[in-house]
This record gives sequence, C-alpha cells and structure tokens, in this order.
Amino acid sequence: MLGTSRPLPLNGILTLAVVLLSVLGCSSSQSTARSANAPPQRPPSTHSGPAPVINTSPTSAVSYPVMLGIDVFKARGFDAAIGKRVGLLTHPPGVNRNGVSTIDTLRRAKGVNLVVLFGPEHGIYGDVKAALDIEDSIDHRTGLPVYSLHGKHRRPTKEMLKGLDAMIIDLQDIGTRSYTFVSCMLYTMGACFENGVEVIVLDRPNPLGGLKVDGPPLDPQWKSYVGAFRAPYVHGLTIGEIARMAKKAPGIMKVPNALDVSETDRLRGKLTVIPMRGWQRSMRWPETGLKWVPTSQYIQDFGSVVGYPMSGLGTYLGKFSHGIGKYYPFRGISHPKIRSAALAKILNARRMPGMNFRVVEVPGKNGKKATGLYAEVTDYDAWRPTELNFHLMQLACRYDGKNPFSAASSSQERGFLIHMGSTAFFEALKRDGAGVDVAGYLREWEAKSRIYQQQTRKYWLYQ
Repeated sequence: MLGTSRPLPLNGILTLAVVLLSVLGCSSSQSTARSANAPPQRPPSTHSGPAPVINTSPTSAVSYPVMLGIDVFKARGFDAAIGKRVGLLTHPPGVNRNGVSTIDTLRRAKGVNLVVLFGPEHGIYGDVKAALDIEDSIDHRTGLPVYSLHGKHRRPTKEMLKGLDAMIIDLQDIGTRSYTFVSCMLYTMGACFENGVEVIVLDRPNPLGGLKVDGPPLDPQWKSYVGAFRAPYVHGLTIGEIARMAKKAPGIMKVPNALDVSETDRLRGKLTVIPMRGWQRSMRWPETGLKWVPTSQYIQDFGSVVGYPMSGLGTYLGKFSHGIGKYYPFRGISHPKIRSAALAKILNARRMPGMNFRVVEVPGKNGKKATGLYAEVTDYDAWRPTELNFHLMQLACRYDGKNPFSAASSSQERGFLIHMGSTAFFEALKRDGAGVDVAGYLREWEAKSRIYQQQTRKYWLYQ
C-alpha cells in the first residue's frame, strides 16, 4: 500500500448531515460534495495513539440503508457455517452495522466454531504501520491463535488451514488495485481451494461506488501483492464481486489467473459470497449510513479514500508530496520548488474534470505557517480518480531538476511499476519527460476501462 501520515478526519457535523440527507433521499452529488470536497477547518494532530477500539457490545438499534454481508449472514442464521470449524480473516473495519466486530459476532453465533484468526496488512487490530511484517501471535482478547498473512507468509499454509472446514473473509477494500486487502483475499482463496477449505466472503461496499472505473490496467509482468489482478487502478467492484470473478472468470483476471491455482483446484473450490442488502452501485460511502472504520493509519475517513487514487501514484517518485507536512495526506499537494499559488494556477489551467485546487495553510515548523494545495472534487460524476497522478508525474519531470523516472534505481522502478502497472507510460516518462502525452494515455486507459467494465458486468451482485 501507499502510505503517509494520519489524514485529517472529516468535520463531524458535516458527516452527520451527509448521512441524514442521504437517508432522506438527497442526490448523491449533494452528499458527496459535503463529505469529500471541502477540507476541514482545522488540521489534525498526528495520529500517535493506539488503533481504534473495536466495539464488542451491541448498540441501540439504528436504521441504516445498507445491511453488510455480516448482517445478512446473521439474519440467515449463519447457515453456511453451522456445524463447521471456521477461520476468520478480518481487521478493525470487519464490523456489523452497529459496530460490533465480526470476531465477536461469530464467537456468539450458536453452532459456529471459530477456532483461528488470520490478519492482513496492519494486523487484526490495525495498529501496525504499512508494509511492516507481522508475526503470528495469540489474540489477547479471545485467546485464539492469530496467523499473520503479512509476515513470513502472504498465503495461508497447509498447516495453518489444517482442521478447518471453512474460511470466512470480512475485509473492507477502498476500491483501488494497490490496496492489499483484495490481494490478501485472493491469496487466501487460492490456498483454501488447494486444501479443500470452503471460502465464505462477507461482502462490503466499495466506498467509491460501483460505477467508477479508471486508470491504467496492470501489465501481466507486474503482478504482485499490490496488484494481484489485471483491473484498472480504480476497479469499480466490491470485494465479493472480485471473489466471484476470480472463481468463475480466470480469463478476465488473467496472469494466468488471480488465484494462482490449477484449473482443477479452481473448479473444485467452494465459494460462497454473502451479499449486502440495500447497496446500489451509485452509492458512495456517506450514502450507506454506515460509520467509516479506518482501514489503515492513513485512511481514516472517506475524504482520504477519495484522495488515495488521486495522488498516491503521482508522488511515488519525484519531489511532489501527497500532503502538506503531516496534514491533508492524499488530498494535500506540495512541491519544494513551486509556490502554492503558482502550482494552483498550473493545475487549474489543466481543467481536470470535476477537480479544483486551492491554497491552504497549516502549522509549519518553529511556529511558522506552511502552505500547499487542497485537491477538492467539485463534480464526483465527472471526476476521473487517477488523472491528477499523471499530471504530477509530468510536472515532476519539469520542476524536479532532473527526470525522476529516468534517474530511478532498479528497485525504485520496480516499486513504481507494480503499483502503477503500465510499462509503456513509464518508458514514455523516461524518454519524453515533461513532453509525455498524458492526454493520449488517459484516452487509451479510458477505452480499456470501458471494455473491462463490460466484461465484468456479469459478475455484479448489485445494480
């Protein structure tokens, strides 16, 4: 995953207004404008405390537009897990619509025998920084063994799966290819299929909605843990839909298939996806009525979910930062050689659909003020989530002093490519620098995104 310091939480009053308006039937553009566009009035302090506490007790009944997969599973009496020894792959956002963790929901479920936990990147409590390895452990709260899938192993071993009848997966994705929870699910599915363990995926919303598909597809040679399948960078699917597609359509997933298993194991593997109720593809997160639980230390709110595909790739190499100091990560843009007002003029002159850039001030060093740009989404429907990245790459070639792409080491080059995915664009950046044809590549990727979306429609669970 791409990372930075703690993002700024959304203004609580505005977020509450978004939820109330969406429940009353306001348009999606209105609710998104309030939740994703304007930066909060005051920047936050750096997150240095423990991970958010998981609520283990039921709260008072609240009416939400969306029932999550775990809520539907409970309403069905946990039918697919009754009488089975199960493992659970989850993390802090793995909660029901009242905020109760799936760990506790399953432990209380009659007839379900939860015997082991599995943790993705950041761990089951979300308190480990991005990219750090995590060791196996015993959960201090439940006493259950916890196998890390972000340490020595990325894929469950035969020994880890020994004695299990089913693996339940409850992970919250953010709709972008390089966020590793989809990869973790796919690796786990493959291991389970090879070892005769049923997979049960509890579906969750794509917070960006199910209609945004954008950015470069992944070249086959760059398949990795930050890109396990050949989707555009913004993939437009829920995690349950991706699971269905991986099981049924290896020709779309490719390289050679996203599960890395034999055809025999893929066909023999048993997958059950528990869909949501009430979710529609046009919904962004604020319209679900659900509270956002941070998926990592850097994705603390819906605003940072929106920012992640906008600037993470564009600041991977070069001197641009996707933040202003420790503030506005993924939404703040700064460059040490360009004044903020001048940069705002440069970016706004490019007329990126649905975007506007304005100067903001934050506390700097020694009591001084620091400035940068805030990237706001003014029209969500017109907005192309990844476009800003490629303008930043082009501008880095002009303002960094030397072309950061032609100067990249082999390890930097590989790190960039496994995230971004397009060898052709990287070679064009190295060759043409500031003269790279950004518009031409955007058109090419848009056409490929339309084809991909048509290919994947048959695996949609929601309209």
